[in-house]
Amino acid sequence: MVKEKGKILVLDDDPVVNLSCRRILGAEGYNITSVERGEDALKKLAKEDFDLLISDIRLPDISGMVVLKEARVIKPQTDVVIITGYPTLEDAKESIRLGAAEYIEKPFTPDFMLNVAKKAFDKRGWILRQEFIDEFRDYVVPLRDKENPVIFYKEGTWARPIKEGLWEIGCDLRYWLLTGNLIYVDFIKDIETLKAGEPFARIYASGGQSNDLLSPMNGEIREVNTKANDVMVALLKDQLSEGWLLWLARAFPLV
Repeated sequence: MVKEKGKILVLDDDPVVNLSCRRILGAEGYNITSVERGEDALKKLAKEDFDLLISDIRLPDISGMVVLKEARVIKPQTDVVIITGYPTLEDAKESIRLGAAEYIEKPFTPDFMLNVAKKAFDKRGWILRQEFIDEFRDYVVPLRDKENPVIFYKEGTWARPIKEGLWEIGCDLRYWLLTGNLIYVDFIKDIETLKAGEPFARIYASGGQSNDLLSPMNGEIREVNTKANDVMVALLKDQLSEGWLLWLARAFPLV
């Protein structure tokens, strides 16, 4: 018998999607409830506690965006994942602004949906494993790094030299947790150079807030941390007590 991991509410007017979610996630031990109308989902949320809501955008009664907005009020502790067969950049930005944990495109594979659910529950501390943390050791920096103690720090952003003139810059997740439950880091589109005092990335919280991350230096970007959001999920439960700093970019300084 599979041990129950948590309660998930699936909202989609396509019976095939509902059935797929029940089979995929139910087989992994999640307790699944499915509905086809937005109003029914909101009524369920008002009466029951769910750990995760998976909602389509196009529904027969109200928009999934409306459901997302109302769900964040009715049950702010419930994570929301938006799924859609008609993805747009505008909807993606709006869903994140309203507090969605994920915005994903249909159709999706079983493994992809399991990873989405796992990410949401990892963030809540349900199935976080030490080996998951260990996987990302190369993507974070100890606050007290004995090998390289030089770290320049200001208002949640930091920089440090690493080798051959190359510098790392990043953010202190503990500092930005003051804005709310962190969910996402996004780089400024098409950025290739850093300008001191200007944004190079943004960090988003579940309440819809976003904050610009200001570069502490001028530089030419050579590498970005493509696993930054996976690392954030891994660290946010209890590893922050170790003083980890998340690096976001590596760059050569420019005068």
